[in-house]
Amino acid sequence: MCKNCKGKYYITSAIAYASGKPHIGNTYEIVLADAIARYKRQEGYDVYFQTGTDEHGQKNELKAEEAGVTPKEYVDQMSAEIKRIWDLMNTSYDNFIRTTDEDHKIQVQKIFKRLYDQGDIYKGAYEGWYCTPCESFWTETQLVDGKCPDCGREVQMAKEEAYFFKMSKYADRLEKYIDEHPEFIQPVSRKNEMINNFIKPGLQDLCVSRTSFSWGIPVDFDPKHVVYVWLDALTNYITKIGYDADGNSSDLFQKFWPADLHLIGKDIIRFHTIYWPIFLMALDLPLPKQVFGHPWLVMSNGKMSKSKGNVIYADDLAEIFGVDAVRYFLLHEMPYENDGVISWELMVERTNSDLANTIGNLVNRTISMSNKYFGGVVADKGVTEAVDEDLKQTVTGTRDRVAAKMEDLRVADAMTEVLNLFKRCNKYIDETEPWVLAKEEDKKDRLSTVLYHLIESINIGAVLIRSFMPETADKIIAQINGCDRDFEELNQFGLYESGRSVTAQPEILFARKDLKEVMEKVAELMPAQQKEEPQEPEEEGIDIEAKPEITFDDFTKMQFQVGEIVKCEEVPKSKKLLCSQVRIGSEVKQIVSGIKKYYSAEEMVGKKVMVLVNLKPAKLAGVLSEGMLLCAEDAEGNLSLMTPEKPMPSGAEIA
Repeated sequence: MCKNCKGKYYITSAIAYASGKPHIGNTYEIVLADAIARYKRQEGYDVYFQTGTDEHGQKNELKAEEAGVTPKEYVDQMSAEIKRIWDLMNTSYDNFIRTTDEDHKIQVQKIFKRLYDQGDIYKGAYEGWYCTPCESFWTETQLVDGKCPDCGREVQMAKEEAYFFKMSKYADRLEKYIDEHPEFIQPVSRKNEMINNFIKPGLQDLCVSRTSFSWGIPVDFDPKHVVYVWLDALTNYITKIGYDADGNSSDLFQKFWPADLHLIGKDIIRFHTIYWPIFLMALDLPLPKQVFGHPWLVMSNGKMSKSKGNVIYADDLAEIFGVDAVRYFLLHEMPYENDGVISWELMVERTNSDLANTIGNLVNRTISMSNKYFGGVVADKGVTEAVDEDLKQTVTGTRDRVAAKMEDLRVADAMTEVLNLFKRCNKYIDETEPWVLAKEEDKKDRLSTVLYHLIESINIGAVLIRSFMPETADKIIAQINGCDRDFEELNQFGLYESGRSVTAQPEILFARKDLKEVMEKVAELMPAQQKEEPQEPEEEGIDIEAKPEITFDDFTKMQFQVGEIVKCEEVPKSKKLLCSQVRIGSEVKQIVSGIKKYYSAEEMVGKKVMVLVNLKPAKLAGVLSEGMLLCAEDAEGNLSLMTPEKPMPSGAEIA
């Protein structure tokens, strides 16, 4: 139980599908959840943090068959590997649930029976296009180019007897709830997508059992059926804290439900903000307070894929950079709602600039100066100057700035605030020039005070960074002989006990990395991936009819800029058009594009695109369009948005 407890806080990550080793993009979520959980504990909340593995389904049944083992043996191996990675990344979960756990299975069967008895589940037959990797059925109209709209893979026509949940029965109630609770789905762009693309067009009844495979939780009153993935997986959030469908729920459940935060990937937000709340309504349970759909972490050359040979794993990164450096990168480099980019080059750059230089060098040289000038003793002599006040204001104000960012789950921005504290300390060294003060005997007390201010500031910074980089925080505090502090004390300056001594042998927190050496290690770590990397086939060019020449003056009349799509919706009654709100610098323009066949409204949000800004406004299908998105078109007429090769801010000129 926390000291001076502010109340309970129940946070969950999505449970990872136990079909293979998680790559760094999968690992981002658990590290993000851990940082939030640690921070809430630091704030004074009684936190319960749950994660785990989702283990049933046809995909794992097929993988086990390929491996020549039973499904249970297969998921035992995969779940253990996922847990190993989560533990390696120093995640502080309170419970690791497996959907093969017996207590979970019993409650899922009870929940299924209760929903059936009260008329929410009924027996029928399903015929539709089925995607095995996603374990999802789709209608003809939902397919994209005849393939799964979620993963782009092939689908097969399937027909089988199944039980269905009456989703439409709760649709109006759910829409009303979302309208009355704007904080429920975050970021806002995800909420708009769920309402406009799924709820308003009408919810179809959901298939909740299968008979075409056996690896799942049997429906106990009709055992040829197994409970379908989402009713099995989603209910983990309540079953593993003691929910009982018969009304005998545990004290743990009574204490922590409803969840304060479900942290999930943006690709499964529909299941958590439509299916899950409706299941809970049917069970007469309160809904989680917030569902946050985080963006993806992708490679600089696109989404991670084994076929591309570009998959990065957390343990490989940790072996080269260390666990806390990987945590720093994942948490600091991910935008709030747009996809983040990872590369070995960027990891090296951040390690050297932010960690080795800004933090590591600051701690090392402050301790070294304390040892050199005062035998390691840190004493506040009270000899202050005007420059000290700005340092103190920055340091003592950081706690509240971090708190404001964390309240909105802007973790990267919160980390930036802590990094700014350390940067301000480095600036303070430049301003006070301790090496100059050391040359004058009458400046000795001033020098002692300067070093005290630095050690005190570092102590506060170390405590504030603990949620994000716990091992680093411990190392810093140990080296300066500091102390962990209560959250309420982090806006107070001067609590470091005057007269303490720092370590005589400071440890290098982060070693600088040489990119060439790192890439040599990468080649050693991932030889199989390097060999598997496919050779790009030589493409045939496309010749098009030439247009009349224009002058340079004609070209300069056109204004091209980078835009960021902040909102996108389908144009009503149009089969081709999407309407995007595009931020270009400080201005937002509405642009209608005929690209609905190639992009969903959901995947448009967050994209950086090339825009013809000064095109005369016109109406398309009755909707005003104030510009044009640039696309490339192949010989078959397929369109692809033109996007910047490297990260560029919205409004950047294209010349």
